[in-house]
Amino acid sequence: MKVELISYSNLGEKVCGIASKTCVSENIPDVNDNVMKSLRSAISSGHEAVLEHWSATFAVSGVSRALTHQLVRHRLASYSQQSQRYVNMDGFDYVVPESILNHPDSLEQFKWGIKAIQKVYKTLLAYGIDMEDARYILPNACTTNIIVSMNARQLRKFFMLRMCNRAQWEIRELATKMLELVKMVAPALFENAGASCDVLGYCPEQRSCGKCPKLKTLLDKNSII
Repeated sequence: MKVELISYSNLGEKVCGIASKTCVSENIPDVNDNVMKSLRSAISSGHEAVLEHWSATFAVSGVSRALTHQLVRHRLASYSQQSQRYVNMDGFDYVVPESILNHPDSLEQFKWGIKAIQKVYKTLLAYGIDMEDARYILPNACTTNIIVSMNARQLRKFFMLRMCNRAQWEIRELATKMLELVKMVAPALFENAGASCDVLGYCPEQRSCGKCPKLKTLLDKNSII
């Protein structure tokens, strides 16, 4: 997996800060005004609409179709993905889950299945079948490339959901790498970003990994009887 931050908003944190302070000021602040306190206050208060003024674009390559099927469910974002209609996937690369890599018999079967699919795909093309129809045989393991753009508000939500220990391992790795990149260019926007439990202090999932207590547990513990 390769993840690159190829573009992000110029003066992004400053713009979000101006937006935040505008909400509580008579006049729109000047670009030279100190607005970072207002920005941090907005973030800590959960007033994250101002974060939509900052966006970033990532180039993601060498990930599986299984990952991108999950990724595009985050609807408030923009995507441009490698098309299997127009790109010949003969001899395609593929992602192998660690659980299979660590199980020799499973790995042998996995590789056998991939080779069989590669052979069928190549045969279909040789028969004159269009790539858009031959692609129906391709597996979720098949690698793909995708360009992803999200604003800061959606990125923070993405990190909350996909850095969770219960998230699928590959998209969790992607989210972790994306957060590392945006923290370098916009630390104030993402200094407290991460999995839901790290941000909220409790687990909002129906099924918890046990890292943090559930909200109901905290409420019951602090309730006065």
